[in-house]
Amino acid sequence: MKYSHLFSPITINGMTLKNRAVMPPMGTGYGNADGTVSDRLLAYLARRAQGGTGLIITEICAVDPRGKGFPNELGAWKDDFISGLVRIPEALHRYGAKVALQLHHAGRETFEAAAGAMPEAPSAIPSVILGQPCEAMSLERVHQIIDAFAKAAGRAREAGFDAVELHGAHGYLLNQFLSPFSNQRDDDYGGSEENRMRFILEIIAAARKVVGKDFPLWIRVSADELVRGGYDLAFMQRFAPKMVAAGIDAIHCSVGVYSTPGSLSVASMDTDPGFNLFRARALKEVVNVPVIGVGRINNPELADEAIARGDADLISFGRQHLADPDFINKAKEGKFEDIRWCVACNQGCIERLSFEMKSATCSFNPECGREYKVSAIKTVQPRRVWIVGAGPAGLSAAMTAAARGHKVEIFEKETEPGGQLLSASRPPHKSGFMDWVKWATRELEKASVMIHYRHAISADEIKKQSPDAVILACGAYPVAVPITGLDSRIVADARDGLAGKIALKSPAVILGAGYVGMETADYLLANGIDVTVLEMQKFPPVNKLTAHGYWLHKRIKDGGGRLFFGAKVLAIENGGVRYHHVNIEEKITAALIITAMGARSENALENVCKEMAIPYRIVGDAKSPRRILEAIHEGHRAGEEI
Repeated sequence: MKYSHLFSPITINGMTLKNRAVMPPMGTGYGNADGTVSDRLLAYLARRAQGGTGLIITEICAVDPRGKGFPNELGAWKDDFISGLVRIPEALHRYGAKVALQLHHAGRETFEAAAGAMPEAPSAIPSVILGQPCEAMSLERVHQIIDAFAKAAGRAREAGFDAVELHGAHGYLLNQFLSPFSNQRDDDYGGSEENRMRFILEIIAAARKVVGKDFPLWIRVSADELVRGGYDLAFMQRFAPKMVAAGIDAIHCSVGVYSTPGSLSVASMDTDPGFNLFRARALKEVVNVPVIGVGRINNPELADEAIARGDADLISFGRQHLADPDFINKAKEGKFEDIRWCVACNQGCIERLSFEMKSATCSFNPECGREYKVSAIKTVQPRRVWIVGAGPAGLSAAMTAAARGHKVEIFEKETEPGGQLLSASRPPHKSGFMDWVKWATRELEKASVMIHYRHAISADEIKKQSPDAVILACGAYPVAVPITGLDSRIVADARDGLAGKIALKSPAVILGAGYVGMETADYLLANGIDVTVLEMQKFPPVNKLTAHGYWLHKRIKDGGGRLFFGAKVLAIENGGVRYHHVNIEEKITAALIITAMGARSENALENVCKEMAIPYRIVGDAKSPRRILEAIHEGHRAGEEI
């Protein structure tokens, strides 16, 4: 069998898994507000089990209400939760998957609104990222939480779960006690390594006593915090055997905490796949229990090779389960080209949950989180549906409309599909975006959907052919603020520069530091071009707290690029740019000037659709220039509704 290592069974303390693929805990926000299991969460988890994964670990489940990390977090702090928790293993066992409940306390990494009180922690040191004040736990409270973890583990067993995972990673409470970065206690639970280890070891021992010796119990750890003042991999190698001696049956090896630069615990596309496997191997060398490897792994082939090398015994595929819940079955059946790949964009999952305070989804899979809803039914009256534009919104709309039975045609003015992804996929680490385009076009080919290239639809053509419905996915065109000299021959649009339509020359000046401008700077620097970026706003439009934002800023800085914020461009003249910055007028020489100052929607064909009373939808950038998430999801909805 191909991927024979990945698809071999493994047993953890009496629990036998049909394969070594793991879906790790990922926050969704799908639970009910009272901490109970919702139909939405159940349908989402069951859909992943249906896809063939051997082990599914639930998202965080609070052992105490004060430990909730977000309002809709599951709860297991009292017996009343058992009747709802039972539904999860019942649903997942139908598909042959084993399921573990992850037990969690956020510690200082939460808000009072979620926890219902001031957050508690080993020491009264606020979270570096959240800045939320917290209260140092008393010895009495420490013992209460140890007991809470143990009792919650017992409830998990009673509810029919196959195992329990303790969340000891990513800067949450167990991790906080372990680290000198967050633990400055001077009692038995702080100070020396031995004292900082005590909290976790006592939780393990207490949980083991409750669940018994024959029930799988393991822990997820950050093998290295990667923050100044935190613990490192050598420390975790010393600690891991102690956890096994206390009663742990496996170790789930993650990395980083909330304030780790680059958000490595949910690594972005800027990080190499499998970057954390060497840490799993380092732990495997010092313990005699299975080690679960994790860290931006989406490819079954990479996973199989890692297991064969001895890097890990099992492999966690996180966000890949969001992008394609069937990828494990597809890999097993040899249908590799049918897999819809996760590119680690983070837009729909962790960033949506953390920064937008919305429930998670997937940019590339509009059905993620909507499994509990009834799918759009097949049409009884197939329509001739014209889709104008073969960018992400148009391709998404076409797949859904065709699946419903409509006769779909796509019209694209360029010579190939992809729309703005043709240029957006060119900067470093972003080539994966075109993998989705290739996957989508293969799906459309299977559905016999015709894509007409070099065909710009006109109003007259719509009037003459009179399609039954139209979806306008025409995209957007670049715009720029009025600047003297903008028509100079050395000025070009960022998309043309990324698409290879112009010669790259050094030095270059980029006007605008949004994502387009920053990624263009990244691209130019990677091609050996000297770059200066001028941005009118006083603060960076690209947030450094996001993983991709952090790496963009870092690569530009490390590559010698210059970023000027609060810079107002006055004119382009005499081979350079004159601008005003910090009360001083300056000029910089440029052989190439790139504009990245925004875009305007292209929806001119809306009027003819209105005039002829043709049902239509406007989607993606044609509606308003935004991200790939909005483009794909709006296209999907249009295909359902048209």
